[in-house]
Amino acid sequence: MPEGHHLHRLAAALDEAFAGTTPEVSSPQGRFTGGAALLDGHPVVEAFAAGKHLFVEFAGAAYLHVHLGLIGQFDITPLVAPDTVPPAVGAVRVRLRNEGYVADLRGATLCETATAGDVEQVLGRLGPDPLRPGVDPAPAWARIAKSPRTIADLLMDQSVLAGVGNVYRSETLFRHRVDPFRPGREIRRATFDAIWRDLLLLMPIGVRLGQIVTMADQVEDVLGEGVDTSLVPPLGGTVSAWRRGVVGGAVERRYYVYKRQGEPCLVCGSRIRTAVVAGRNLFWCGRCQRRR
Repeated sequence: MPEGHHLHRLAAALDEAFAGTTPEVSSPQGRFTGGAALLDGHPVVEAFAAGKHLFVEFAGAAYLHVHLGLIGQFDITPLVAPDTVPPAVGAVRVRLRNEGYVADLRGATLCETATAGDVEQVLGRLGPDPLRPGVDPAPAWARIAKSPRTIADLLMDQSVLAGVGNVYRSETLFRHRVDPFRPGREIRRATFDAIWRDLLLLMPIGVRLGQIVTMADQVEDVLGEGVDTSLVPPLGGTVSAWRRGVVGGAVERRYYVYKRQGEPCLVCGSRIRTAVVAGRNLFWCGRCQRRR
């Protein structure tokens, strides 16, 4: 399932392509015909993300609310010319089109129109999102501090922390040598604060590059040689600075523990373990992340 950085990057790309324009909205598949008719002909105000939810606001109408789920894709294609519109391929639930771009949504778990009140209800159900400017982590800590559930389980609960997925969960817990099976109520506040600062550091890098980067040498390469990687906010700016003109640049995909089950830990040499926690495969090092 796409993690929060992917949704924020997608929102920035949709904003770049459609904000301030009045796109045609259609449903080639036919399953969103009524919603498309409601949105068609209205200017796009902005696109934004919260956790793993994506919203496109249309002036004077409603919002397009999307959750990609496990297999959803929202592909944005620049048009060479306004009359060179590619045919809809596959089950395209929603198509947005203006003179410069076509965006096709396929395979989403959720695709609906929403009112401003509906959006507020969704936002109210979500925990703090490290990628939303000025967010307060206190509600997340309040829930973790009193919970008997494991910290690995809690980090995947979108009502506790929004946008954090399996890769960030596994890698962040390893980076701070936290036993993933430690109950939330046994986590120290200093440990939670360190995890939160790390998410503030790492997730915007994911927005910028379009991929998750967690290894210290790669983080340093992205942020600049010799930078103090504990500094917040990262990259000398805020997430909102990337709302338009999102840049990318792939780096080698490698991780400390994610999908490295059975391989030696890069720190201590012990074998990386895996187990299903909160419906996803958690990865950890039993020696480096031993309960203390």
